[in-house]
Amino acid sequence: MFPPFTLRYARFPDRLRADCRPTPVERPRLVAFNRRLAAELGFDLEAFDARVAAEAFAGNVVPEGAEPVAMAYAGHQFGNFVPQLGDGRALLLGEVTDPRGRVHDLQLKGSGRTPFSRGGDGRAPLGPVLREYLVSEAMQALGIPTTRALAAVTTGERVFRRIPEPGAVLTRVAASHLRVGTFQYAAARRDTEGVRLLAEEAIERHYPELAEHAGGERYLGLLEAVVGRQAELVARWLGVGFIHGVMNTDNTAISGETIDYGPCAFMDAYDPRTVFSSIDEGGRYAYANQPLIAQWNLARFAETLLPLLDDDIDRAIERATAGIEAFGERHRASWETVMRGKLGLATEQPDDGELAEALLEAMQAGRADFTLTFRRLAEALEGPEGEASLAELFAERRALDAWLPRWRERLAREAVDDAELARRLRAANPAVIPRNHRVEQAIAAAAEDDDFGPFEALLAAVTRPFEAPAGEVDYTRPPAEREKVLRTFCGT
Repeated sequence: MFPPFTLRYARFPDRLRADCRPTPVERPRLVAFNRRLAAELGFDLEAFDARVAAEAFAGNVVPEGAEPVAMAYAGHQFGNFVPQLGDGRALLLGEVTDPRGRVHDLQLKGSGRTPFSRGGDGRAPLGPVLREYLVSEAMQALGIPTTRALAAVTTGERVFRRIPEPGAVLTRVAASHLRVGTFQYAAARRDTEGVRLLAEEAIERHYPELAEHAGGERYLGLLEAVVGRQAELVARWLGVGFIHGVMNTDNTAISGETIDYGPCAFMDAYDPRTVFSSIDEGGRYAYANQPLIAQWNLARFAETLLPLLDDDIDRAIERATAGIEAFGERHRASWETVMRGKLGLATEQPDDGELAEALLEAMQAGRADFTLTFRRLAEALEGPEGEASLAELFAERRALDAWLPRWRERLAREAVDDAELARRLRAANPAVIPRNHRVEQAIAAAAEDDDFGPFEALLAAVTRPFEAPAGEVDYTRPPAEREKVLRTFCGT
């Protein structure tokens, strides 16, 4: 059933990984399987058997050709450096090459203890597994670089976090699991050769255009490429109101994918200070702080590369600093591109960023829903009823009333008709996101009643985000006051 495995990371030096087998579970049951992704990866779906798949995706049976390893990494967690973290509840089965020649990691998450578990049980509760499945697949549908969810199984066992919960295992697919923290692990041990091996792996897998470069230019190019991808990634997060929740350096992927969906969430009413994570008491990873934190994390990445950039440490620092300082301009340019799309603009004007900021300020003053405000801009173009539908989102609308004429004047410079502008707006602004209250309802039904119907219905809706789904449940609606979810939890 599985495509052939390669063992790139399993052949890395022992000091960067640990061989480890999954811990078998009592009663594995397949509760979600991403057939479309499996087909893209080259799985033999004609040979698919749900019971056999459950055994493999739970870790009870290691697929032929796989050699599970736990990857070593370090990381800054909420600004504090921890020299050894590593895969404490995850195992990399190996890599597979899809029919288009792209390499992907396959990883089991929640498959039991590893040498990096630090006293933990290595298991995952069902709730965080379903949250990651829903949100990662929603991000994919929104066009945001992300790891993917291939399968979820329940284990027939209970795990204990805040309360006893059903256990589960997620099978995650990634361009790679190389993190800033992976490089920090080697650098903290003064393992320059280990850093070089990791850099070469990153270049070969993610930035092959750098292959023609040599010496310090090669690794400076890697830093600049990672800076560019992270700058664009965070801009895309901001464009959908996404809050990662735990932007530690070990959760920052070198590939530029969104990785490690723990206490992540999407905003309802717009407020740049929004925080959901129960462990982010100081608001370090609040919505508006995410660009600053991404740049800070990238500075830690640059530090690991210093020995590769130049033999002269002062010149190395100068080159790395220039690379990191470029983040701000690159992020601003990416953010303005995202916001132009959300405002229906295809051309560039110097005041576009300020126009977008003015709408966000109006939304904050009016406590307006982030997703629906942008979605209803299309309706506002189509007549007075549409404008009223937009205005009803605002508890205070004076700032909106002042903004709308400015926006219409800017749209007039696009020189296209309102029908085309409305089409653009609906193509750029989702109707459906994985709203926190819907995610929690789906998790509760699965965990408490073994009812996966709400999960499956929500998954179908969030993977078609630009459609307004018809049906009994309105997935576009913000939560009522009693439904609001103010805290999300990590699950580790």
